[in-house]
Amino acid sequence: MLIPTIIMGIIAIIVLVIGYQRGGGEHILGLKAAGSLLLQITPLLIFAFIIAGMIQVLVPHEMISKWVGTESGFRGVLIGTLVGGFTPGGPYVSLPIAAGLLRAGASIGTMVAFVTAWSLLAVSRLPIEIGLMGWKFSLIRLACVFFFPPIAGMIANRFFSGVALLE
Repeated sequence: MLIPTIIMGIIAIIVLVIGYQRGGGEHILGLKAAGSLLLQITPLLIFAFIIAGMIQVLVPHEMISKWVGTESGFRGVLIGTLVGGFTPGGPYVSLPIAAGLLRAGASIGTMVAFVTAWSLLAVSRLPIEIGLMGWKFSLIRLACVFFFPPIAGMIANRFFSGVALLE
């Protein structure tokens, strides 16, 4: 986690310096926009981290193993797909939940299916998508991506189940 933090810090400093050098107070406007975004996202982050942490301590490891662990097989991948497809919010919500489930014993395939379904299926995004793009487009998009989350989960289980994660 240290290396990505350092990289993001360097990038932030570089764009801040570029904004300052351009003049016109763009660096101040950028910092104000960042502060506004921070105020909007922080509560969501806190709640997502609470959920991720509580999953690890409240849900028995045996239950995680049975339903979404390595022994769950295709059933776990389907559960990950369904839950991921219906998980609302952005990556600030879904990724801490996926990390918490991984730490609690969920299989790599289940979490790959979860994250893939969250990004591709995004049921919570459908009302605005249908409103802006139309129901035909939305149905075509869903039909094109419907099978990817379980396939991705099964590939992950098959080829990466022994890989150590989140250490």
